[in-house]
Amino acid sequence: MKLKDAQTEIQQSLGYEQGMASEKGPVKPAFEPWGRYPKYDATLLPLHWQSDYPSIIRDIHHGVLPVGLGRSYGDVCLLKDGTLLPTPAMSRLISFDPETGLLTAEAGISLAQILDFAVPRGFFLPVTPGTKYVTLGGAIANDIHGKNHHVAGTFGCHVTEFELVRSDGTVLLCSPTQNPDYYAMTIGGMGLTGLIRWATLRMKPIVTRKIDYEGIQFHGIDEFLALTEASKNIEYTVSWVDCASTGKNFCRGIFMQGDHSTKRGELKASPEPKLVFPFEAPGQMLNHWTVAAFNALYFNKQMVKRKVLEMDYEPFFYPLDIALHWNRMYGKNGLLQFQYVIPWDNAREGTVAILKEIAKSGLASFLAVLKAFGDVPSPGVMSFPRPGITLALDFPIKAGRTFYVFERLADMTREFGGRLYPAKDAAMTAQQFQTFYPEWQQLSRFRDPAITSSFWERVTGESSNL
Repeated sequence: MKLKDAQTEIQQSLGYEQGMASEKGPVKPAFEPWGRYPKYDATLLPLHWQSDYPSIIRDIHHGVLPVGLGRSYGDVCLLKDGTLLPTPAMSRLISFDPETGLLTAEAGISLAQILDFAVPRGFFLPVTPGTKYVTLGGAIANDIHGKNHHVAGTFGCHVTEFELVRSDGTVLLCSPTQNPDYYAMTIGGMGLTGLIRWATLRMKPIVTRKIDYEGIQFHGIDEFLALTEASKNIEYTVSWVDCASTGKNFCRGIFMQGDHSTKRGELKASPEPKLVFPFEAPGQMLNHWTVAAFNALYFNKQMVKRKVLEMDYEPFFYPLDIALHWNRMYGKNGLLQFQYVIPWDNAREGTVAILKEIAKSGLASFLAVLKAFGDVPSPGVMSFPRPGITLALDFPIKAGRTFYVFERLADMTREFGGRLYPAKDAAMTAQQFQTFYPEWQQLSRFRDPAITSSFWERVTGESSNL
C-alpha cells in the first residue's frame, strides 16, 4: 500500500529541511510554529521507525519534546535551547480492518496520508481539524476537534489504544481499560507524558467524497444560535463571522452545515496542492480596512440567503490547505491565534462582549470561526472543548497592540468562565492558564521527566528533570 509522501510540505512548513534529511545526528536551525511566533533555536533529532527513544536521549542533558508537523500556532511545539524530536519519519501504516474500520499507524503519519489510504477504501476520519497536515500523534496530544464536535466529540473519543514510551524505557499500552490514567492524561496532554509510538483510530465509513452542503447567511448572535439549535442532527456545522463590522452588520456571518452524501460516488485520493503563497506579505497589507473590505465581499458573494449544493470534502474541511504556506500573508512578524470556549450559561453574553472588544480594537481578522461545542465528553483530562460557544480568529502581530488586546480578551474569557486552547496559544499568562486548567497539576505528575516545552515552562514554571 502506497501512501502519499508529505515530507516536502512537512519540511518546508517547519523550516527544518536539513534536520529532516539528516540521519547522522542532530542539527540546530531556527524553529518556528505555524504562527511564526515565537522563533527559538533548538537541536533537531529526527525519530525514525526503528528509533529507540530512551537510548536516543540518554546523552542529552536538557529537555526534549516530540513534535509532529509544527501546525500548532504557538509554543506547545517549541523548546527553546532544547532538543526537538520530529516524528514525521515514523509514518508507517501498520494495519487496517475494513470490517471494523480500525486503523493502526505510527504516530508520525499525517492525516493527509491517512486520508489518501482510507478514502479510496470508503473510510474517512472520525474527527478532523481545519488542516490535514497534522500528525496522528499531534492530533492525540492536542485532542483536536472539528465541525462535528456536537455529535462526535473530540479526536480522542475515537482513539481505542496507543503505545506510550517513557524516557526510562517503560512501554505502556494505553486504552480506556489498560493504563487508563496515562490514556486520559496523554489525550490532550500536549505531548508531555511520553512518546506515542503508534495508535489505533476508529475510522468512519463513507460512500463518496461528496458533502451535501448548505450555507445560510445570518445577522447577529441570535440568528446564529437559532441556526445552531436547528442543526443539531446535522453532522458538520461551523460559521464564518465578520468580526470587523459594527452597527447593523455586527456579528453577521455565514452558517455552513453538511453531511456526507449517501449517494454513491467517486472515492479516490486527493491531488497534491499546487498553489503556494509566493512571498512574505508586507506587514501593513492586513489592516482594518483591507479586512473589512474582504469580509464584505465574502459575506455578499453568496447572493442568496440559503445556498444548497453538493461539494467535494476538500474545500469543505480544508479550504486553507489549497495554498501551501498561507501563513506568509501575515508578514514576517507572524500571527497570533485566539480561541476560546465559553460555557452556555455565559456564551451569548461573552461572545457579544468579546466581538465588540475586537471590533473596538481595530485589529483585523478575516479568518474568524464561530461554532457551538456539544456535550460529548472527551476522555482527555486536559482537553479544551466543553459545551458552549467557541470563537477562533487570527491577528497579525503588530508591535504595541496585539499582545495588549490578547491579554484583555483572555481576561474577558476568564471572567465569563471560559478558557483558551493551548494548541493555538502564544500569549496566555501563567495565571490565566492555571485558572483555565486547574488539572495542570495532575498532568505535572504524569509528565515524562525528560519532556517539557516552551509553553509548559512559560505557564507553569516547570522544566525538564534531566
